[in-house]
Amino acid sequence: MSKTKLEVLHEDNHLLIINKRPGDLAQGDKTGDESILDKAERYIARKYNKPGKAYVGLPHRLDRPTSGIVVLCRTSKSLERMNSIFKNRTVKKKYWAVVDREPKEHQGSLTDYLRKDEKKNKSFAYSHQVPNSLEARLKYKLIKSLDRYYLLEVTLETGRHHQIRAQLANMGCHIKGDVKYGARRANQDLSIHLHARSIEFTHPVSKERIQVIAPPPKDSIWNACLKKNPKMEE
Repeated sequence: MSKTKLEVLHEDNHLLIINKRPGDLAQGDKTGDESILDKAERYIARKYNKPGKAYVGLPHRLDRPTSGIVVLCRTSKSLERMNSIFKNRTVKKKYWAVVDREPKEHQGSLTDYLRKDEKKNKSFAYSHQVPNSLEARLKYKLIKSLDRYYLLEVTLETGRHHQIRAQLANMGCHIKGDVKYGARRANQDLSIHLHARSIEFTHPVSKERIQVIAPPPKDSIWNACLKKNPKMEE
């Protein structure tokens, strides 16, 4: 992972919300690569001249090849409360997904049962409940058609492992670059075109309403998605 700076979208005494680049780890794993948590700890310690290691908590996850909003907590109080906010699903999150096929219905809901294969680190979608499966629900809407791809806005109703990736692939709409879930070829930088676009929730301490929008990475596909479409910012 490179040493580029964090892209901070919101910062206060309790929260640090950043725009994760594809390829960045949310938290450390067996690769030993620097994570967003590592960067955030260093950022806080340096900015506020904190001795030793700064406190940073992570109340939710974002897959390594995806980009977009990650909420970090600067206090144990905010972490405990943000954990509850995510668990109780009182947070509104929207994702953008660039897929290789136009969905038959331009908007709709998907309900599947996902079973996670730990060895393959992959979830498989079924139309009915199977052993060790969990119900997965999302809503999607087509918001732009490109030359060869389609931009969907996705709202999660449940939070399952690789849920958007697995459910869209099961519908026949594979996310660009996501070879694990059926895309024809990988992106050169091994990213996938899935982006955590926006989040809205009540601040865990101040109780003010927080709304954050994250610009997608700069590449030709994402740039095309942003061009002249009033629906994008609704």
